[in-house]
Amino acid sequence: MSSETGACHLLHDAPREHGERPGVDLDEGDSSLDANTVAQPQRTALNAAELDQLCINTLRCLAIDAVEKAKSGHPGLPMGAAPMAYVLWKRFLRYSPRHPRWPNRDRFILSAGHGCMLLYGLLYLTGYDLTLDDLRQFRQWGSKTPGHPEHRLVEGIETTTGPLGQGFGNGVGMAIAERYLATYFNRPGHAILDYKIYALVSDGDLMEGVASEAASLAGHLRLSNLIYIYDDNHISIEGSTNLAFTEDRAKRFEAYGWFVQKLPDGNDLEAVDRAIRAAQAEAERPSIIMCRTHIGYGSPHKQDTAEAHGAALGPEEVKLTKHNLGWPLEPPFYVPEEALANFRQAIDIGKQQEAAWQERLTAYRKAFPGLAEELDRLQRGELPSGWESKLPIFKPSDGPLATRQASGKTLNAIAPSLPFLIGGAADLAPSTDTLIKGAQDFSPENYGGRNFHFGVREHGMGSILNGMALSGLIPYGATFMIFSDYCRPAVRLAALMEAHSIFVFTHDSIFLGEDGPTHQPIEHLPALRAIPNLSLIRPADANETAVAWRVAIEHQGGPVALALTRQKLPVIDREKYAAAEGLRRGAYILADSKDGIPEIILIASGSEVSVALGAYDKLRGEGVKARVVSMPSWDLFEKQPQPYREEVLPRAVTARLAIEAASPFGWERYVGPKGAVIGMTRFGASAPYQVLAEKFGFTPENVVHRAREIMNSEA
Repeated sequence: MSSETGACHLLHDAPREHGERPGVDLDEGDSSLDANTVAQPQRTALNAAELDQLCINTLRCLAIDAVEKAKSGHPGLPMGAAPMAYVLWKRFLRYSPRHPRWPNRDRFILSAGHGCMLLYGLLYLTGYDLTLDDLRQFRQWGSKTPGHPEHRLVEGIETTTGPLGQGFGNGVGMAIAERYLATYFNRPGHAILDYKIYALVSDGDLMEGVASEAASLAGHLRLSNLIYIYDDNHISIEGSTNLAFTEDRAKRFEAYGWFVQKLPDGNDLEAVDRAIRAAQAEAERPSIIMCRTHIGYGSPHKQDTAEAHGAALGPEEVKLTKHNLGWPLEPPFYVPEEALANFRQAIDIGKQQEAAWQERLTAYRKAFPGLAEELDRLQRGELPSGWESKLPIFKPSDGPLATRQASGKTLNAIAPSLPFLIGGAADLAPSTDTLIKGAQDFSPENYGGRNFHFGVREHGMGSILNGMALSGLIPYGATFMIFSDYCRPAVRLAALMEAHSIFVFTHDSIFLGEDGPTHQPIEHLPALRAIPNLSLIRPADANETAVAWRVAIEHQGGPVALALTRQKLPVIDREKYAAAEGLRRGAYILADSKDGIPEIILIASGSEVSVALGAYDKLRGEGVKARVVSMPSWDLFEKQPQPYREEVLPRAVTARLAIEAASPFGWERYVGPKGAVIGMTRFGASAPYQVLAEKFGFTPENVVHRAREIMNSEA
């Protein structure tokens, strides 16, 4: 086995470790370099190659020590990929550790999130807000260094990765966003946005289907601002990738329309350098650099084995590996002064690059003050003033209208006022009504288009939306509710990252009709409601749909999913019943008895609200004091103050009936032990939706019948 010792043989005695002093800035002349360093042995000056090798082995050994201390983690990838990451971060990546959100920074994604100690090491060493103590707390409660990178936890982590392939797709979304924003803001002589998206991807990323979907679309769109480095180490959890992954990956990506380079040795720094330069020069295609690496590099017994993938090396192997790399055995988390100083040059370099950009921005402000103001607003996450005045108001005479149609009308009414609201569908725009009329298509010929054609790629669409949202856009993606399963991983990650992605799910129940049970969602509403931090809204009519879009646009801290009907619904008479603005509170009293506390409460969402209103009229005709609660969003309702929730659903009224054409799972929290649910406990059937309503009991007559049963049981 070859051993990369480089400069590290110069390290002899184990140095003493000093305590940390937070807040030291190397670029301001602190002679101690950094509070996280330790006392150093005397040694001769290093040449450039020796310094490079010292820095690479610093990354490797920080990963080894963090995983060993945690007794958990993935040391192998950082050990093998450290040289490639070092070249990228040291020589090419444009970033500013002291201003991590600099708008024109390059983005780096560690799609192989299990190798997160590589990213944590880079962030600490280059001067981001991460300390050596944070590395020591790897995978521990409350730390900034969890087992996979989490967006918003530490600046410099552009997206949450771990589920393989998602980071790959996020990068495509970021590349799309850069192209759109550059087209929108840049002017001749004023290229104010021109950043690139880099990612380190793994065998597992390339195996996952989401990466295939995203890669196919990226090639079609000719996103030359996208540069991926493939850590081709030939190992997955079960052993050699030859067990299940033997296709020619280079030809596969060439077929997608990517610029492909193959490097036989990921430790060859100059070859990696040349490949990245060639990728940067490529103007027509996204790039992937396929680097042959060795997982667990330097470990005498675990290099090139699955044992190096997902477990600590073990005390004895750590000793042997450090000896093999010429590294001192003690103390753990040792950072040589020369290595830290070399990495921390990124602070000054970043400040200089950002200052040069600020000069360009100053000239841009003078030349295009209106656009500069828009750019500022985009960076602050602010919406244009008055956009909400464009929301349509529907009248009963406009109906009946499917909520997907009302959504399309609303989208087209507000889109001209919201230039960063962009999106499309998974080959279903006519069915989901998500085309912005008059807007052009986003394409290689026109990166300023606002209509996206994601193709039949729900999985990829979701991850791409998240990348767009993390870039400051308000993206939406549409498909049928049944196919929410295909993009669920991305929906979940959007919720985890607090990304402002909007998912438009139409054909939301059995009432899509004749397509039958393969396309009729049953369990999907409760399944989506189970995702923490996802706001799910199922509006009852056209006006609730317009309000739902306002909530979706203004929502902060997470994604929104809209559940919309295929079938037409009556536009509720808002002069007779409560205003649709009640949707903003998740649930509201739509119709009520005028004679004190109701005898029964009918609770419904979406298309079943009109059924509840029909039953309400019948019950009132019989002298029953009934209340109808429209409940389009459980999560919004749960955020309301307790007094409001008690007002809508008073505990004193135990006779409750929920009506929703979906699995009843979860409704027990609102109907209580004495209530009931009219829902779906089986798959649907192929028939006209009117027939399905009759057969499955979603009629005013059946609601009245069940309401009587509940009231009689209490009598």
